[in-house]
Amino acid sequence: MLQALRNRTYRHLYLAQIVALLGTGLATVALGLLAYNLAGDAAGLVLGTALAIKMVAYVLIAPLAAALVSHLSRKAVLIGADALRLIVALCLPFVGEVWQVYLLIFILQASSATFTPTFQSVIPDVLPDEEEYTAALSLSRLAYDLESVLSPMLAAALLLIMDSATLFFGTAAGFAGSILLVLSVLIPRRPSVDGGLDQAPFGQRLQRGMALFIRQPALRPVIALNLVPASAVAFVIVQTVVVVRSTFGLPEQVVAWVLGINGLGSMIAAIALPRVLRTIPERTVMLGGAILLSAASALIPLALTAGHLTAGIAWVMALWLVIGLGWSAVETPIGRIIRRNVDRHDLPTAFAAQFSLQHACWLITYPLAGWLGSITLAGTAWVLAAIAAAATITAAIIWPRSKTTTL
Repeated sequence: MLQALRNRTYRHLYLAQIVALLGTGLATVALGLLAYNLAGDAAGLVLGTALAIKMVAYVLIAPLAAALVSHLSRKAVLIGADALRLIVALCLPFVGEVWQVYLLIFILQASSATFTPTFQSVIPDVLPDEEEYTAALSLSRLAYDLESVLSPMLAAALLLIMDSATLFFGTAAGFAGSILLVLSVLIPRRPSVDGGLDQAPFGQRLQRGMALFIRQPALRPVIALNLVPASAVAFVIVQTVVVVRSTFGLPEQVVAWVLGINGLGSMIAAIALPRVLRTIPERTVMLGGAILLSAASALIPLALTAGHLTAGIAWVMALWLVIGLGWSAVETPIGRIIRRNVDRHDLPTAFAAQFSLQHACWLITYPLAGWLGSITLAGTAWVLAAIAAAATITAAIIWPRSKTTTL
């Protein structure tokens, strides 16, 4: 898996991704605690709304940004998006009203919706070899898991000596580090092909990404599978602070540790996947992960109603670990599928479309987890488990089985 890091450009970009994500992870913990400080037991409602706004920014901005910046230097786009994220992060410690949280989250995530698809489109050009690109996908998944594991651990340590709002300064430092690392490398020019998407009118460029997924049979299962981790993980992200602080009455630091357990599960799967995918088909790995996510979500109410505090929080941690395993198993191979089934000059638009499709699913599940969760945590877990199971069955049915397909 480490062979991709021999490439200097990729190595610096990967480090940029890590430091930015570590900062983002601190913001995730800080945002949950800020919501709890502002709204108490209704923190899930506030956090669910904030994350729904985040998804609106992703769904609306990602395809627009892919079309609008298609003629610009990708290096300039990455640096500009990071700079705007840094400014917003510096504002977040001074938030005192819920509406301010919503506004800043929208600006922050609109910048991320520009940064992430652009970053994803650069990697296939930096690593044209299939094996190295597969390794890079797992390393990228691992970077997200570092956000989920190391950031909560760091947050737990920092919370011993500072208040939760100060964590946002760590977020700003992460974005600053990302800017410096992107500045240190040469990024390949965008592929230019006669008649390609970059020469098409704005509207055509905007529609092309979604059309790729709908028209290409090999990509259709991805649409359904995006809904599975969105359902299971939405409960984890939105309601962990309520489960730990209100249901079990535990301190702030435990919120960070429980979120870290979820990231640990995802990290374990990401490390194993390059070897696993050499011998086990993507279909088996991804559907297996989807089944894990559906089953673990359905078992959450049992953990919430455990009669003993220790048993209850142990159940929660075990389920959060399993959800992390399934999350990585479903999402990590998606980049391989896109790269294999989309023309090179269409990759930026395809990744932007996947970004929007993925986050359209979160747009459904985040507010559901927050709003319904403010009424019943157990009922919310069961509803989300049912959605995940239905999406898993749909993906299994529509997945192409022809020998000509690479899936």
